[in-house]
Amino acid sequence: MKKEKSRKQFLRGRIIALSLFAVLAIVLNILINVFSGYADLYLGKGKAVITTAEGTEDWDSEYYSLDYASEMLLKEAAEDLVKKIEAEGAVLLKNNGALPLETSASNRTKITLMGRDAVDSVFGGSGSGSVDISTVVDLKEGLEKANYSINETVYSLFDSFAAYTMGRNNFGQPAKKYENPKADIVMDKPQDSTYYIGEMPVDRFTDDALASFSTYDDAAIIMFGRGGGEGGDLSQNMKGFEENYEPGQHQLELNKDEKDLLELAKKNFDKVIVLINSSAAMEMGILEDDPEIDAVLWVGSPGQTGFLAVGEILNGTVNPSGRTADIYAADFTKDPTFVNFGHFQYSNISRNNSYGDAFLVEYEEGIYMGYRYYETAAAEGFINYDEAVVYPFGFGLSYTDFHWEVTSREIGDINGSISVDVRVTNKGDRAGKEVVQLYYSAPYYKGGVEKSEVVLGDFAKTGLLGPGESETVTLSIAVEDMASYDFLQERAYVLDKGDYRIRLQTDSHNMKEGVDEIVYSVDSTIVYKDRSGRESDLVAATNLFDDVSSEISRTLSRSDFAGTFPTAPKAEDLKASDAVLAAFAPYWAGDHDDPEAEMPVTGAENGISLINMRGRDFSDPLWEPFLDQLNPEDIITIVINSAYNTGEIDNIGKPATVDLDGPAGINSFMGANIHGVAYTSAVVIASTFSTEIAFEMGEMVGNEGLFYDVHGWYAPAVNIHRSPFAGRNFEYYSEDPYLSGKIGTSVVEGTASKGVYAYVKHYALNDQEANRNANGVATWANEQSIREIYLKPFELIVKNAETTVKYISDEAGTVSEKIMPASTAIMSSFNRIGGVWAGGSVPLMQNILRDEWGFKGVVISDFNLYDHMDVNQGLAAGTDINITFESMKSMDETESATVVQQLRRTGHRLLYTVANSHAMNGIVPGATVTFTMAPWMIGLIAADILIALLLALGIFITLRKAGKLN
Repeated sequence: MKKEKSRKQFLRGRIIALSLFAVLAIVLNILINVFSGYADLYLGKGKAVITTAEGTEDWDSEYYSLDYASEMLLKEAAEDLVKKIEAEGAVLLKNNGALPLETSASNRTKITLMGRDAVDSVFGGSGSGSVDISTVVDLKEGLEKANYSINETVYSLFDSFAAYTMGRNNFGQPAKKYENPKADIVMDKPQDSTYYIGEMPVDRFTDDALASFSTYDDAAIIMFGRGGGEGGDLSQNMKGFEENYEPGQHQLELNKDEKDLLELAKKNFDKVIVLINSSAAMEMGILEDDPEIDAVLWVGSPGQTGFLAVGEILNGTVNPSGRTADIYAADFTKDPTFVNFGHFQYSNISRNNSYGDAFLVEYEEGIYMGYRYYETAAAEGFINYDEAVVYPFGFGLSYTDFHWEVTSREIGDINGSISVDVRVTNKGDRAGKEVVQLYYSAPYYKGGVEKSEVVLGDFAKTGLLGPGESETVTLSIAVEDMASYDFLQERAYVLDKGDYRIRLQTDSHNMKEGVDEIVYSVDSTIVYKDRSGRESDLVAATNLFDDVSSEISRTLSRSDFAGTFPTAPKAEDLKASDAVLAAFAPYWAGDHDDPEAEMPVTGAENGISLINMRGRDFSDPLWEPFLDQLNPEDIITIVINSAYNTGEIDNIGKPATVDLDGPAGINSFMGANIHGVAYTSAVVIASTFSTEIAFEMGEMVGNEGLFYDVHGWYAPAVNIHRSPFAGRNFEYYSEDPYLSGKIGTSVVEGTASKGVYAYVKHYALNDQEANRNANGVATWANEQSIREIYLKPFELIVKNAETTVKYISDEAGTVSEKIMPASTAIMSSFNRIGGVWAGGSVPLMQNILRDEWGFKGVVISDFNLYDHMDVNQGLAAGTDINITFESMKSMDETESATVVQQLRRTGHRLLYTVANSHAMNGIVPGATVTFTMAPWMIGLIAADILIALLLALGIFITLRKAGKLN
């Protein structure tokens, strides 16, 4: 009996152990197959094997080519471009003659560098817009290469204070762990985020450091910085993070330690120069108004090599030509957006009636945000402009002076445009570049459509002009683009009768001296309605967001700024109405099935490959038999498994693609072993006011995409700087939609020139980070501001971005070229438009994007981790694919004709995008494309065989030993 008991115990233990081993092996197999797209990206995917048809071997299939022969040459060129962007994007805000601070290799100017951010600078932001900064040029190196001699004693003091060790953040990326805390936005974890300014107190200066001032006394250069990050906003109240906190103190003003540092510098140096290392606008009246602060240079986040350009601006090698992409107000707490930004929670939405707790934000300021508010409020006498504004939008100084002369004007009819040629002449003694800005002022009628006093209509930047040299630039604006959206009466764009004043200005506030305004008269009001829509629209715009507009309790009006000024939400605003509750209710695909929908043809064998569709219009008749070949299951896999990739489809010759973040260049945010160059923040690019540089940046990213085999880029991001406290402002270009749209258009055209499709994001009204992952922030705005401000950058890119596509056009292998849309990819956003998830909003994703603007490409969701981002709702509305994994999301009713039709539509959009990308390089019509097994799959099979052998061996040994126990 003892032996039998021992035998049973032995068998039980061994069986349990072997079973656990087998279960673990099965689970690992399931997981790695579920996350196959991720495995492809990070462990290596199968290669496309292209077999050309007889007679096509010599056809040219290099539709896009690299401009650089090696990775080293590519990186060098990209680093040179980053320096160039910073050189033209840095903005000289103040200068009493201290700059340029000239120096030379033989006689180095001795400077004392101060400020924590001078040794631990902000190069970018955190999250998907982060960059690899392991090899960046820091400020000290940039200044030393510009022939400055740095006070090592003081530098070492700050360096020691800013000491850190490297750790990992919640995404597994390298992260700094400081001895003395500094602000750190932890993605989607406000409870873990910190907002310390972290400046070194002046009482930490040693006697040796203070004594060193007398040796390095040519100038003190102080740098103040502010960071930003995805998944969290900057603090509007620093209580708990400031030792010397004063009520109402926020993160974007200088704190006591920074002010003390300024006083120390002013006391010990004749020249005090301040650098601003922040992509967020800051309160800078304290610097502008202080006569002992000699110069202020905004440098933003300079990326890989931007500090080399900063050194050259300071020594005069480069003449600054950047312009502010945002207005710099004196007191951010008085801005109309201040009270309606941040954390506001509905009191009656929870898991009981929705996917969870719910939050909202109200855009009560309407169109009056940024410079539109300050210029208009000043014109109406509501504010004193000089007291309220430190630096206008579009402002920037130079080391030289320019003269402008209007040499010709072309005034078109009501269906045409207004065009102005301006001859710009350098009247100074240093070479430089000038920015000419065109604004328009539309007639405003009290009680009518809201109008800003000025609106940016166009801009142009000259090339480098030597002393006495001239260049003529052309600025133009279509007459219909001066129309305003009337959502209350006409429900359409309206060009009111009256005089439209066209002004050539140096910034949003100041006309260029000696240049007269142009008056364009409209004799009778024009309503762009029904069949008489704007020329640029495929169908006339009309109200699509009445449900969103109607929930705004008040909206700022030019007719009564005092009586309509925004207020914080009250208790009644935080109680959702029945309509809002209905919008927040879970989405059920079955409720939206069309009983009359017909099942489309699937799985046909028509012999048409994806390469045959390259260069064809979206409406080309060949798409129908091509799409008949699709199997819904293949599209489903892509719809719910497109995290940083889209999978191959063998039977139509679609190769797998790789799609990566982010706005500051192709990065390794989610662990991919791909490191593109770290570009400047988007704000610096916008501040160049140069579409040429924007194109170059896009083209360089396209080259990186070609080299690293990346086909799609989750960028550029064109949301609006509604509030300076928004955590992702570093990813977004500007407060102005026209500047954002023009710069974004050029970037998209640049990437498309190398066959990389850019997912323009985040569509739309994704202008704050707080609570973004909590059931989707309900964003409430009136339709005028939605259309004129927040959708405008996307509209400009979709309508205007173009590229030349090469394709094989006949059976002889002739390579032809065709102008096609460059904008073929969009990313939707986490938030809700009103109560409806943006990605599931039919008005947003279909009516406006595709019907009005004519977008033909694919839409991807932002990372689809949250319940409110329903895949079926997105598919029905027009969000085609999702950044997610099969294990995280599923689809409902995939057998229904309605859903299969939607899948076919998604296939059309995705395949149109991929067909006209560099994913088709090397493929010609008639070729067959097969795919080798991914290395990880080979490894998995080998591991499975080994596991099976080990299990068999374990069973054999177990039975053998058990037998001996008998």
